[in-house]
Amino acid sequence: MSEISAAIQIEDISPVKKKLFFDIPWADVKNELDTVYRKVGRTAKVKGFRPGKIPRAILEMYYREQAEEETVIGLVNRVYWKALKEKAIEAVTQPQIEQKGIEQDKDFRFSAIVEVEPAIDPQNYLGLELEKEDPAVTEEDLEKRLQEIRQMFSTMEDLDEDRGVIEGDFVTLNFVGKIGGEPLKELTADNHLLEIGSKTFVPGFEEQLIGMRKGETRSFMVAFPKADVPTHLAGKDVEFTASIGGIRIKRAPEIDDNFIKNFEKYESLEALKADVRQNLSEEKKARIAADLDRSIGDKLLAGNDFEVPDSFIENQIHHMLYNMKQRMVSGGMDQKKATELALKFRDRCREEATRIVKTVILIKNIARKEALTVDDREVEKHIAEMAVQRAQDAETLKKSLEKEDLIDGIRAEILSRKTYGFLIDKAHVTTASATKSGIPEERS
Repeated sequence: MSEISAAIQIEDISPVKKKLFFDIPWADVKNELDTVYRKVGRTAKVKGFRPGKIPRAILEMYYREQAEEETVIGLVNRVYWKALKEKAIEAVTQPQIEQKGIEQDKDFRFSAIVEVEPAIDPQNYLGLELEKEDPAVTEEDLEKRLQEIRQMFSTMEDLDEDRGVIEGDFVTLNFVGKIGGEPLKELTADNHLLEIGSKTFVPGFEEQLIGMRKGETRSFMVAFPKADVPTHLAGKDVEFTASIGGIRIKRAPEIDDNFIKNFEKYESLEALKADVRQNLSEEKKARIAADLDRSIGDKLLAGNDFEVPDSFIENQIHHMLYNMKQRMVSGGMDQKKATELALKFRDRCREEATRIVKTVILIKNIARKEALTVDDREVEKHIAEMAVQRAQDAETLKKSLEKEDLIDGIRAEILSRKTYGFLIDKAHVTTASATKSGIPEERS
């Protein structure tokens, strides 16, 4: 295949976007076009001619559009990718090509717009002032979690005393809502179970049920909010008539030696508490680490302002929406409905997606600037730890990861964690509880 020469000009549209202009001499265009016609001629079918024996003029009559299209594709691919390599341009998106086709005896000109990762020199990342929560599990933390576990074993019972509805009760009610005397189907229900105080109904509705007794009927007005409700209800005054069919209360068991009988793995109340405390400790450490990472990201972004490619942000939004959809599906929602609901959050995800993308780029460039690297032994160790967590053979897992081209991603993840560790080591970290209690600050 003959070499193609091309004059190239590069215009920086923005810090993350470049436009490349190419000018290919007619002689090279003609050679490429001749090659394509020879290829087309070997398989072309024209009545009255044998394949491979069709004159060029006849081929141009029947196959000109196809031949010129293939020629353009060939020319663009050959010079574009060569230019990226020679000019050390790391494009992060497919190019937007603009060209007007081939004209006889004229140079072929086209342009390509590409996005590139910004070249940044991170600043203000050493000596960050950070604050973190005390990782100690308090008695209050333990009691709160034990109460949550207790509620999981609670039962529902009919109210056996003569009183009105109070917050925390579960009521079965029939209700109808009217606007201008006309009942609305979407505001009508029978045997509807509602937890008083859950704030799951329109604001102001649950409060009107306080004090009502079983069998009682009450009418009242509720002003609907102007936002987050259907348009035909926004800002409207709705007259509700509601009757209480039943009142139920939740009874939770006491946390004592009898409570342990709900579990097979614990022989005593102290064993349960020890396990709960351990789980809380692990959860707290993970949350503190995540909060510290986010705080680092916020500090870095405050000290480094730069532009990022739109494609990076769009990819991150797509990833966030996909995860959101999967969580809803895992919770029992229909795939189609979950997809539709997730898409409604697209615009709301943009700010967070931009923050994530910028932070990732900053962390990567800090690693580069500080010459932080990851060697093969660290990758092997990480894979071995993954294998233990998945109860798999390490070598088998490694081969699977290599087959799926995931090793580079693992290496990048390790480097990111190493960089966060570097920033924490160089930071001034204060434990939050120490400041609040008046105890001398713990700094590192």
